Amino acid sequence: MADLSSEDPSIERVKRGGVAAFGIFVIGAGLTYCSQLLIARLVGADTFGIYTYVFAWMVVLAYFSALGFDVALLRFVPAYRAERAYSLLKGVIQYAERRALAVSVGVMALGMLVVLLAPGMSAPLRNTFFVGFFLVPVWALLWIRSSAVRAFGGVASALAPDRMVRDGMLLVIVAVASFAFGATLDAPWVMTATVVGSIVGLVLSSFAKHRLRPRLIDALAAEYSAAIWRRTALPLVLIAGAEALLNRTGVLLLGWTGHTTDAGIYGLAFNIAFLAALPRTAVNTLFAPTISHLFARKDQAMLQVLVSTSALWTLCGAAAIALVLSILADPLLSWFGQGYQAGVPALRILLVGQVFAASLGSQLHVMNMTGHERSAAAILIASTVVNAFVSVVMIHEFGLTGAAIATTLALIVWNAGMAVFIWRHLELLPGVLGLQRKPMAS
Repeated sequence: MADLSSEDPSIERVKRGGVAAFGIFVIGAGLTYCSQLLIARLVGADTFGIYTYVFAWMVVLAYFSALGFDVALLRFVPAYRAERAYSLLKGVIQYAERRALAVSVGVMALGMLVVLLAPGMSAPLRNTFFVGFFLVPVWALLWIRSSAVRAFGGVASALAPDRMVRDGMLLVIVAVASFAFGATLDAPWVMTATVVGSIVGLVLSSFAKHRLRPRLIDALAAEYSAAIWRRTALPLVLIAGAEALLNRTGVLLLGWTGHTTDAGIYGLAFNIAFLAALPRTAVNTLFAPTISHLFARKDQAMLQVLVSTSALWTLCGAAAIALVLSILADPLLSWFGQGYQAGVPALRILLVGQVFAASLGSQLHVMNMTGHERSAAAILIASTVVNAFVSVVMIHEFGLTGAAIATTLALIVWNAGMAVFIWRHLELLPGVLGLQRKPMAS
């Protein structure tokens, strides 16, 4: 039987990097929680709902605008460094940034026009949209540059600007404006603070990318393989956009039907439940390149060990977090102010889905890093469509609790679909199921 601590450095690398990343994610989640707590208590459920609804739209639009390069760079940059193809390395980063900036600016302009012409939209909602659209190009570039930093080996430098700085700045700005200057906060004002915090994060990620880049690329002319990059990035952008939609369908549908207050409460419950996904998200930080490495050298036994062991880590972490959150759901939401307790059932339902997903591990990364990104996109898009249809019915019947039921069902369907695919096409037992498969000693 294989010794996980000594048989391959990949396990130890993921473990060490995952612990560091988990620390950053925990701090970032704490800052997010504190900023949402402060905003929710200061502005009330109605205004917080408007902010949450617009924020959800900006996340979805920004993921589409990044064109999948926030993931694709994790494949191309390490490969080009290994091959010493530094002209292509320089080219793929430039290509990703320029195309994403052009698309995101177009999305921002089109979105502003649509909102301007939309009939019956309230002034606070319209103004929040106008400010929020500036997040689309900022986030698209932030995620792409953070991916480049991560591909260069700067895990903390890649994660901190997006996970810590953005919400940390938001917390500071809102606190200073409210307590030091007595400012009256509304949704457009809070969205402006979000834009400022995101710009600071973008600046820091840009400095990190410049500092960690291979210096010799400065003297080289960029070389482009645009056809290959587009072909790889297309399914990845579909995955990123569909996953963002899957996670935020409840908020978008509740807000679209005029229930912005419920949208804010549901969005808050979802964000709290997503704390159970932090262990999986942290492991994913170094999981993707390790999967690609083991698959390339056809080390099926160690790949199974890595998939199963990481799933066990994420399941234990998710289950512990979910148990605490489920017990404390009522007092936790009551801290945010009057009316937020309506999200308690939704929070507990969403936690069930997160624990189930954790038990199967980082399946999306397994498919993406083994050349099955098109199949991964198809499964995810199908699950997103199912979520949309079920959400319409469930929201009509049960409101924000129905949105949680639909999202949880879609999450289970999505992960079950990926598990079947991985078992049939990669001959890997998904998640913790693979712990019963004992690798041969080398």
